[in-house]
Formats: sequence, structure tokens, C-alpha cells
Amino acid sequence: MAREALAKRHWGSWVVILAFTSSGILHLLNPGAFLDLLPNWAPEPLLLVYASGIAELLAALGLMLRLKWAPMFTALVLLAVWPANWWFAIDTSINGELLPAIVAWARLPLQIPLILWALRSPVKSQFSK
Repeated sequence: MAREALAKRHWGSWVVILAFTSSGILHLLNPGAFLDLLPNWAPEPLLLVYASGIAELLAALGLMLRLKWAPMFTALVLLAVWPANWWFAIDTSINGELLPAIVAWARLPLQIPLILWALRSPVKSQFSK
């Protein structure tokens, strides 16, 4: 029965789980790498980096376990970090940082399928054990 449930998970759900797991771990192990993504006026940037890493790990775990709250929580985490990603794309463009700007701008539309895949991730039925 467990194998049947795993087979029904769309590959997009696995992409979100893997992306959030790896990103969440990186946020916690190397928070300095994410500080440049935040605007200089962001309050407590290091705390925000750690909080977003923990949120990503919770979202990945929730999706993996098919918890009812996980798809919406994951989508909300993606929406919460989107402004920082926009800021970074604009900032790198203004500063003439070509490669980071290209990567930052390319990353923005990729959040849309991640949100959709997260929302479509399966959850446990209230009747399943």
C-alpha cells in the first residue's frame, strides 16, 4: 500500500521536496551566502535567513509526510521569499553584475511551477492510517 501511495506523487512534488531540503540545509550551514539576497533595510537579516531555512525544511518534511498543511505552507514560503528574489534581481542588475543578474531574473519565473507543484502535492486522506 505504501508503494502505491508513493507512485501517485507527481515528480514536481519531488522537485519541491528536494529543492527545499537542499536549500534549507544550505541556509543553516552557510547563512552568509544568503545575506546578499536580502535588502539592506531588512530587519535582522541573519534571523530571516535562518527562519527561511527552517521554514523550507519544515515544508519539505511536511510534503514528504503528506501532511495536510504542507502544500499551502510550502506555497506561502515561496511567496514570502519572492520579494527578496525580486530585490536581488533588481539590485544585481543595477550594480551591473551580469551573471548574478541573469541567474536572479531566470529564477523568478521558476517559482511559479514550484508553487503549483507544492499545491498539487498529495496529502494523507483523513481515513488513511
